Amino acid sequence: MATATLPGPSSTTPLPTSAPSPAPPPTPRVAYLEDTGTVRKESVDADRWHASGLVKVTGDARFGAGRLEGTVTVGGKVTADELYCSGTLEVEGAMSVARSLSGVGTFRDGASLHAGEADLGGVVRVAGAFSVDGRLTLHGSLSAPSLSFGELIVHGEAQLPGEVVGTSLTARLSGDSTFGTIRARSVELRGKIPNLVERVLGQKVYVVVDRIEAEEVELEGVDVKFVRAPKITIGRDAHVTEVEGTVVGRHPSNRVGYESKSRPPYGLTR
Repeated sequence: MATATLPGPSSTTPLPTSAPSPAPPPTPRVAYLEDTGTVRKESVDADRWHASGLVKVTGDARFGAGRLEGTVTVGGKVTADELYCSGTLEVEGAMSVARSLSGVGTFRDGASLHAGEADLGGVVRVAGAFSVDGRLTLHGSLSAPSLSFGELIVHGEAQLPGEVVGTSLTARLSGDSTFGTIRARSVELRGKIPNLVERVLGQKVYVVVDRIEAEEVELEGVDVKFVRAPKITIGRDAHVTEVEGTVVGRHPSNRVGYESKSRPPYGLTR
């Protein structure tokens, strides 16, 4: 008895394919986001963000106004309008705050940082370029490869080995500090003058500057390799290797010209 066979698929007949899955819709921005305690999340996108505790964001954080307290870590970029931080804030990517950045504590940025204005207290470490459109006020310790600003006010210490460019710079330096090239309309640098006991013990704050170019310069307790300005005041315990401009005031303790000197060897002073 003959058996019937069913026809197989033709080699010229295309096989059916499944339609691609639609991309998931973007997560909508929330009006208010609060993270408290120990929190780990992929990203932040909110009009207002309040974080308090131990909070880790593995990706980007984007928000309008932020208040961060405790220890907050962001693995990506931070984009905000306003930000206040208290405690420790660590950002691995670039950071941009359109208006006001303020806070106190420890702040570390692994890339560049830009703000409209900034008022910070504590320890500030920026791995890339640091720029502030308006006033930057710092009470504490500042470190960045370069800095641009409208007005800079520093109380504490600064490590700025590259270009330091702005309109007005005023620094009261109580800790060892280093500046590369400073270009501003007015520059006032004052290092800590040791008292009698500190002088006897050989304790001194070292403030070293490679170059200053400005319209008006005032120096005290600092060591500058080159100064160019129409108006220069060299105050107490200041040393300038080379001057180009008019010295309008000199303290008897200042020095002008080349000097060969180095810090005392470690252990020689206490």
